Amino acid sequence: MQETFGEYIRRNRTIKGFTLTQLAAKLNLDSANLSKIENGIREFDVKRLEKLSIAFETEIESIQEEYFSDLIAKKIYENNCSENVLVLAEEKIEYYRTVKR
Repeated sequence: MQETFGEYIRRNRTIKGFTLTQLAAKLNLDSANLSKIENGIREFDVKRLEKLSIAFETEIESIQEEYFSDLIAKKIYENNCSENVLVLAEEKIEYYRTVKR
C-alpha cells in the first residue's frame, strides 16, 4: 500500500468509525499525539502495536508488516540508499535465521 503508517492508522480509524479521541483512548494516548502520528509529525510506539491490532480487529502480523515496512522505507528514503539495500537486507535476514536456529 502506498501510504505512511500514520495514513494507514487514519484510514483504518475512519473505516472502523472511531474518532481520534476514541482510538487514542484505546491506545492510551491523547488525541493530539494520535493526530501527530497520523500526520507524520510523531512516531508510533512499537509497544502499542498489539493494542492497535485489537482496536482494528486485525492480525498483529499485518500491523507489524505495515509498521516495520514504513520504518524501513523511511530510513532508506532519508539516507538516499539504492534499492540494492533491500536485496542485501533480505540476504541478511536469511543469514540471521540460520544463525539463530
